[in-house]
Amino acid sequence: MEIIKKIELMQELSDKWRRDGHIISCVPTMGFLHQGHVELLRVGRDKGDRLIMTIFVNPTQFGPHEDYERYPRDTEGDLDKARSAGVDAVFMPTVEEMYPDGFQSAVTVNTITQYLCGKSRPGHFAGVTIVVAKLFNITKPHLAIFGEKDYQQLAVIRQMVRDLNMDIDIIGVPTVREQDGLAMSSRNKYLSPEERLSALSLKKGLDLAKAMIKDGEKDSATIKTAVRELILAHPFTEIDYVTICDPEKLTDIEHLDGPSLLALAVKVGKARLIDNIIL
Repeated sequence: MEIIKKIELMQELSDKWRRDGHIISCVPTMGFLHQGHVELLRVGRDKGDRLIMTIFVNPTQFGPHEDYERYPRDTEGDLDKARSAGVDAVFMPTVEEMYPDGFQSAVTVNTITQYLCGKSRPGHFAGVTIVVAKLFNITKPHLAIFGEKDYQQLAVIRQMVRDLNMDIDIIGVPTVREQDGLAMSSRNKYLSPEERLSALSLKKGLDLAKAMIKDGEKDSATIKTAVRELILAHPFTEIDYVTICDPEKLTDIEHLDGPSLLALAVKVGKARLIDNIIL
């Protein structure tokens, strides 16, 4: 497994693989890998014959009061997991390598970034799109793999790829969960044992909505109210949003008469957690 820190060297290796006829998969990460990331790597290994993983905690997608400085990091552990997953190259640049003095460009997706996390994290998706566009230009993959837990991020990246005619297949992978149902996240590390119990309210909320629909409930407001009440009945929880929306446009839905996305963002202690389900 090659460990590459310079953009030029990563581009040269990807160019060589392409000339040799290889199919390149890329899994972008911010490191601190868990089994959800390992599943993304498994899919990437399965669908390509050269697998690149990137590790870069991207400062441009963090707000001024968010957790960039304390975001969990474990480089050696990440590299061990990458080797075990059959990664061929890890691209792990510095901030200075990705954003040198004088950097001033942007990649903006306008509409679907205004909903869900885009409301409460202004500028977040502008940071996501510029770094992902750069990583695509550096690693030059045929396909890239992202988790469906970050549903809006996946939708934004797909929109960017379509709009800019990027010749890359974007593959979404279903959310990987702990045995107790908690969606795997690097930020789960922030949870105390008591807070972790409260964090399970997100999955319970999704299950409640699913049960209500099975029983015939179609009113979005009624479902959202029940989910909110369930989550807030647990200590340490502070709701950012509970939204039922169109799975593609991310616009609110008042009455469920087709596939709908229930998306949650909840702060549990210091951890801001997200989860979702297609209803």
